Amino acid sequence: MAPVLEFENLTKEYRSGFPSRRLRALDGFTLRVEAGEIFGFLGPNGAGKSTAIHLAMGFMRPTSGRGRLLGERFGHAPTRRRIGFLAENVALYHRQAQWLLRFYGALNGMNGSHLEKRAREVLEIVGLENDWNRNVGKFSRGMLQRAGLAQAFVNDPELLILDEPTSALDPLARVAIRELLLTTREQGKTIFLSSHLLSEVELVCDRVAVLHHGRLVRVGKTADLLQASERTEIVARGVVPACFPGALTRDGIVSFAVPSVQQRAALERVWTLGGEVVSMNPVRRTLEAIFLEATSDSKADASEA
Repeated sequence: MAPVLEFENLTKEYRSGFPSRRLRALDGFTLRVEAGEIFGFLGPNGAGKSTAIHLAMGFMRPTSGRGRLLGERFGHAPTRRRIGFLAENVALYHRQAQWLLRFYGALNGMNGSHLEKRAREVLEIVGLENDWNRNVGKFSRGMLQRAGLAQAFVNDPELLILDEPTSALDPLARVAIRELLLTTREQGKTIFLSSHLLSEVELVCDRVAVLHHGRLVRVGKTADLLQASERTEIVARGVVPACFPGALTRDGIVSFAVPSVQQRAALERVWTLGGEVVSMNPVRRTLEAIFLEATSDSKADASEA
């Protein structure tokens, strides 16, 4: 099956300063996003994430390379009706929320009673069902963010491209949006999600990619990346914690971590001391640790986990 979103050896340069010099925002960027997945797109400020998103949406053209969105070249106008887009900085006309949703729906070819029903439906989905007739100019930052999400969903898109969708939301609203994204994936839709909230990305994304200085430095399945550790946690009973450096104990159960190459020796020590091994698992990493590791070495090659 063809990818839903594809960047192929894509480079984007800007001219800056006087005398004019070239700044490379993306450098040979290649990435495939498959149908039916939530894909996390990560990177520090200035890494090139927004440039990649704007190229995909057709807001600008690459210096070299090419890309496809739902099987069509970047910038193919009719394809945009099949996409839901949320920019990092939400900016909406100061009109009633329901008017805005009908307006954006109409831009995507929707009309009549179907549009009216869908506008009310998505406002309810994002928790604004009681504010449908309020002017968004009077909305709080969090409410404005939810209104932006509603306009991205109004046309029931096949692909959602979301840039920092939960940045202004409180914890309760984040949980609600997280559930919305998971439900959307279950419906067969695809979500391309850019965010600095790594804990949220870790919870919902099937795969993630890390961009640094315009280059892809890490890409893989989230679960595989989080478990790709060189340390093993061993849980045992019937041993003295002091026998294992850094060991923790609770209710007679001792847990400690060792480098994976020392795993066998640690197990044998537990048995020699008359103990029993309860469990043994790779130490789970955090997405934050992976992100910091990937962006600390911009020369690292991207590899699929």
